[in-house]
Amino acid sequence: MAWVPLAGILDYLLTRPGGLTWREAPAITLPLCAVYAFVCLLAWYPCRALPLEKAGLGKLALSHGTRAAIFSVIWVEMAKGLAIGLRRWFGFAGLDERLSQYFPILWVTGVLLYLMSVTFHYVILAEESSREAQERALQARVLARDAELKALRAQVNPHFLFNCLNSISALTSSDAIRAREMCILLADFLRTTLRLGGKETITLEEELALIRGYLAIEKVRFGARVNLQEEVEKEAMTLPIPPLLLQPLVENAIRHGIANLPEGGVIRLSAHRNANEVAIRVENSFDPDSPSPIKTGLGLENIRRRLNARYGTEASIAVQTEGNSFLVNLNLPAQQNGVGA
Repeated sequence: MAWVPLAGILDYLLTRPGGLTWREAPAITLPLCAVYAFVCLLAWYPCRALPLEKAGLGKLALSHGTRAAIFSVIWVEMAKGLAIGLRRWFGFAGLDERLSQYFPILWVTGVLLYLMSVTFHYVILAEESSREAQERALQARVLARDAELKALRAQVNPHFLFNCLNSISALTSSDAIRAREMCILLADFLRTTLRLGGKETITLEEELALIRGYLAIEKVRFGARVNLQEEVEKEAMTLPIPPLLLQPLVENAIRHGIANLPEGGVIRLSAHRNANEVAIRVENSFDPDSPSPIKTGLGLENIRRRLNARYGTEASIAVQTEGNSFLVNLNLPAQQNGVGA
């Protein structure tokens, strides 16, 4: 379509006083422009072979200038042959003689059109290069995010295992049977975490099963002092979340809260979903006079960084205390897909 106005301009040049008629000019320009449009497409290959950022100005001028001159000569010869053919077969008497005075104009026009095509192709290549650079940058950010998520997730298991081994060590000298029971439960729990922890996301229901398995281990040591109350909407059960996201919160609730209370306490876990997000709360009893549970080190900071790496500003975590209760509130995007290995 871009060649249609170019053919019109060429018609105007050829129909100046003493030139071709308005009947003869289109008979020449339309076939010439149709053929030269495809000839100019060939500029794509030398443009790719000579990128602007690598080839020098002299090399570019010599290469494209030579091609423009050669193709323009061919274009003029095509015009000459076309005029002869029209004169012989369609009765355009004297067309070739009248056209000959415009051969210099046709040659210059052919050079300019080819160089315009070269410029157009370089614009396309620059846009393509920019798009590829953006895609590479995006891919690099995705890879960096995935690497950070894997590194953060890899911190969870050793941290939890270290705490469990300390508990088992404390039990071995006082109650060997319970220590053995705790070892068996720990083995089952670690087997499950290895299976689910390697996934990008798991369902909230699977995360709750992990928490129950963890609490079964801790109940060996704390007995009835640890209680879990769940208030999770059915619609939220199937929502995908990062694996081992809530387990460290429950672990902190025991280590920094219930473990310091002789009478024990309750862990309340709730999850409610609306159209765009799911709100999760983990609440536990704690002693207000004990060291602040907000400064729990790896657990909360790990979760905060994992949420930021995966969801950016779409997710948040907030901690607060209310009397003798410590609360952690998480807000995650209510995504319906993303559960996968």
